[in-house]
Amino acid sequence: MPHMNPRTTPSVRPPITRVPYPQTPKTAAAWVKAHGVAVADLARHNGLPRLVLVDLLRGRLRGHRGQAHNAAIVLGLKPEPEATH
Repeated sequence: MPHMNPRTTPSVRPPITRVPYPQTPKTAAAWVKAHGVAVADLARHNGLPRLVLVDLLRGRLRGHRGQAHNAAIVLGLKPEPEATH
């Protein structure tokens, strides 16, 4: 195995797990595309079905309950709920 120069070794960035809040479906889709993030990877990392994220980005779901609500938080469409004390 050849020795790799640390200056030429590509840096490994941590995976993007969330889109920053606040977003609209249109801006969230643009952000995902601009940052080269795969929707499937976002879904997989957060334990959500890919199609739920896709439907939110297309405006077919609104993210009111359950997995759609959690996916809306991941996509930055809704704020993270405050922890209750």
